[in-house]
Amino acid sequence: MDTTSTLESRRFQTANPYEKLFGYSRAIRRGPFIAISGTTSIDPDSGELRHPGSAYDQARAIFAEIVRAVEGLGGTAKDITRVRMFVTNGQDTDDVGRALREALGEFSPAATMIVGAKFVSSEMLVEIEADAVVL
Repeated sequence: MDTTSTLESRRFQTANPYEKLFGYSRAIRRGPFIAISGTTSIDPDSGELRHPGSAYDQARAIFAEIVRAVEGLGGTAKDITRVRMFVTNGQDTDDVGRALREALGEFSPAATMIVGAKFVSSEMLVEIEADAVVL
């Protein structure tokens, strides 16, 4: 008897130029699990970086895009279970943490913040990835 179960994958993609350049999806859902790729403040429609110079505003835009991706795959903000925040400068951690609290604090996801990251553009100050489970 074959007990192999096939779960369909659904993808969420934007106009972010790195998705096409590097060949990945903004988010993918398989069964109840959603994985959201490292997300920066690149505008999902224009492909332009938003809020250069402000880690707080970049983080706010990123969390909004993460929630949009989760919703695009049938979930909600409350389904986000974990976030991983990568920050270039240590002095920006309070601002990025504040953006997390404002966006998802009601749901208190597990979280990690790593300082000292370098990104594909020097104007990117924050990158965040997330996981969600839709039950």
